[in-house]
Amino acid sequence: MDAVTYPDKSVVEFITDSLVPVRLPFDSVPHAADFDIKWTPTLIILDADGKEQHRTVGFIGPKELIPSLYLGVAKSWFNSERYDYVIDALERLLKRHPKSHSAPEAIYLMGVATYKSTHDPKPLREAYDKLAAEFPGHEWTERAYAYRLIG
Repeated sequence: MDAVTYPDKSVVEFITDSLVPVRLPFDSVPHAADFDIKWTPTLIILDADGKEQHRTVGFIGPKELIPSLYLGVAKSWFNSERYDYVIDALERLLKRHPKSHSAPEAIYLMGVATYKSTHDPKPLREAYDKLAAEFPGHEWTERAYAYRLIG
């Protein structure tokens, strides 16, 4: 990733603007054991308390890294119950990277975060409908399958 992904201007800008990056050798003691690092590269998004919220393992090109990082940021906000920030991060992900590998999970999480912030179940159904239309047969479409019953 040092030769392709990390030098990419859009990756540098996203990480600089959105994250506090820390880079450690894969065998760094005690961090490798604390975070159960088995392969490199391993990218972990931590929340403000140092709790893991999102993990990717293996090479990711620039086109997929940024959506994955958006998703990690959104998950961190989700677990802090800051749904306004979750929705903002996911809207950016879906607007800028609608066909990325992270998009289906982002659609699902958007429906859940919107439901949790409004207590209106309609966004759950909307998430399923969008997943079924754009990502039929995908794992996140299957996870949202029960939401099709919401009127």
